[in-house]
Amino acid sequence: MDREHAYVRIQELREIITEANRRYYVESAPTMSDYDFDMALKELEALEKEYPEFVTPDSPTHKVGSDLSASKSSGKEFEQFPHRYPMLSLGNTYDLGEVEAFAERAAKGIGNAFTYSCELKFDGTAICLTYRDGKLFRALTRGDGTVGDEVTRNVKNISNIPQQLSIPAGFVPTQDHRHPWPEEFEIRGEIYMPWAAFDRLNEERVKDEEQPFANPRNAASGSLKLTDSRMVAKRGLECTLYHMLGENLPFQTHDQALEAARSWGLPVSDKRRICRNTEEIEEFINYWDTERKTLPFATDGIVIKVNELPYQAELGYTAKFPRWAVAYKFKAEQALTRLISIDYQVGRTGAVTPVANLEPVQLSGTVVKRASLHNADQMQLLDIHVGDYVYVEKGGEIIPKITGVELSQRASDVILPLFPDVCPDCRTPLVKDEQEAKSFCPNQTGCPTQIKGRLVHFLSRKAMNVIAGDATVEQLFNKALVWNVADFYELTKDHLLTLEGWKNRLAERFLKSIEDSKKVTFDHVLYALGIRYVGEATARSVARHFGNVDAIAAATVEELLQVEDVGDVIAESIHDFFADEANLEVVRRLKEVGLQMEMTEGPQKVSDALAGKTVVISGNFSISREEMKAMIVAHGGKNSGSVSGKTAFLLAGEKAGPEKLKKAESLGIRVMTEDEFMEMVGDSHVNEGTLF
Repeated sequence: MDREHAYVRIQELREIITEANRRYYVESAPTMSDYDFDMALKELEALEKEYPEFVTPDSPTHKVGSDLSASKSSGKEFEQFPHRYPMLSLGNTYDLGEVEAFAERAAKGIGNAFTYSCELKFDGTAICLTYRDGKLFRALTRGDGTVGDEVTRNVKNISNIPQQLSIPAGFVPTQDHRHPWPEEFEIRGEIYMPWAAFDRLNEERVKDEEQPFANPRNAASGSLKLTDSRMVAKRGLECTLYHMLGENLPFQTHDQALEAARSWGLPVSDKRRICRNTEEIEEFINYWDTERKTLPFATDGIVIKVNELPYQAELGYTAKFPRWAVAYKFKAEQALTRLISIDYQVGRTGAVTPVANLEPVQLSGTVVKRASLHNADQMQLLDIHVGDYVYVEKGGEIIPKITGVELSQRASDVILPLFPDVCPDCRTPLVKDEQEAKSFCPNQTGCPTQIKGRLVHFLSRKAMNVIAGDATVEQLFNKALVWNVADFYELTKDHLLTLEGWKNRLAERFLKSIEDSKKVTFDHVLYALGIRYVGEATARSVARHFGNVDAIAAATVEELLQVEDVGDVIAESIHDFFADEANLEVVRRLKEVGLQMEMTEGPQKVSDALAGKTVVISGNFSISREEMKAMIVAHGGKNSGSVSGKTAFLLAGEKAGPEKLKKAESLGIRVMTEDEFMEMVGDSHVNEGTLF
């Protein structure tokens, strides 16, 4: 790979990894398997090592993924506190050879005999607990590794986390040590959801017509961030703790610290072993690679740590990982089963996805009957036939997928499937999206499955938050009561009472929910419209950038590209959506019934100090980046994500991107500090509170 292509690939990988981190840590809705994520990160690390001139401080290889909630200006629900000790992630490997390499590096760095603590890696969400005088003082999420969200009130509703430590039997207090524990210490671990609680929660969500969680890890992460701490108590979360930190702890080994924690009533896993060499480590790994399938909770690997605490301190840390520990990740669990048939499903955006129907098989704690085949190219690559025996796995425990065919068991009567060339629902000829390798039905306004999909999406919790789902939409559509999303607002009680099973109370509840949806903020309304490629985050960025729906509808592709994180594909999709007269008519009707079609929060127009100026920001500031962008708009300016000849100046904070600085210098564009910027616009506006 030459230098130019390496730079492009590095940028691509950073975008992929950053978005995967956001979906994993913030939204608790990962779209990428652990293995694929780790492989992308390793590729990025290798390219940055080969081309160090492209390394930047904000690269995903130099920082941990962040689960921090939004800033205060965006309605942050949790207060944030700094970690006393950085909360780093672990280096991952799927290769026993790399475990041996880790052991060799540790031995070389230590130079003396030592042991390893090998522990089961629980698949949940990281937590840091601080105890003062034996009482739970604070609980923080990992956050970005230096700052975490405070979730103490929620953690207090997890049954096996003690709020007051216990004095072990046989402890004799002295004048110097009235209690067995240090005056203050931190202990870190994992909050997880057992399979039984996970299945129970998903059953409830399906009954309530809510989207079920993909896996226990996402369910645990989402539950820990609930704003109603009483709901946390009902989720069945549990905790396992695995690492103690503090000043002058009276322990020589990691194992001693965990045993002490256990004696104080803290939940410490008994699924660990002290090993003396790599042979014992591999034996432990191999044992749990099989036995994990019998556990009542999800686990995804083994953590190997240098046991002696002085040697841990001696080995130290990299910017992202401790040098004294490594995680061996189990390969995704596979099962072999027979492919019965293939369905071709049409999504709300028209994408046609092949889904395999399988003979039921147990996999990662659940019975799998269906698995994704992704697209026609993937089917061809697998050379898959109906009747084949296929390997199914849950990559990162997310969505079951078929990874291979067992050709040795292929029978003579298997059937080669043919991907349809017309829509399975409306029979419209399909078109191929070469960029995504997917086939689409272009009949957006006439394909029943697409229409119903958009209606369901519009009502969903993260969109208009109406208490209804697939079954309600199916009934309304079949009765010809709704055809597009604006029709929901013309429904009456008499309409609803014609539906099977509907009574007065249910009809009134639904209509109240429809009326309440008129209060939903504009960014959610924009997301609810179901524009292809526009997710929640993109809708929020676009809504904040333009302020109202009319400005978005009138925007050119070039103007849409000025929104940070909006690329060519998304810009074209938004532009095409608002160029369609049918869509504009729906938007007009939604405006007439009172939906929010402009952003009501955020900055008011303060001055014209930046009128006609396009500003690029880079780095960290005394306020959040969103607040800084809001200030630019409030003073008449425009934000842009990239430096060009149209840029008025680059506003550079701490750790500003070197590529942006370099490009600004080459174009002769002024680089302005935060202090200079505040002087230009007058920082009194912020202090007076007229902006936020």
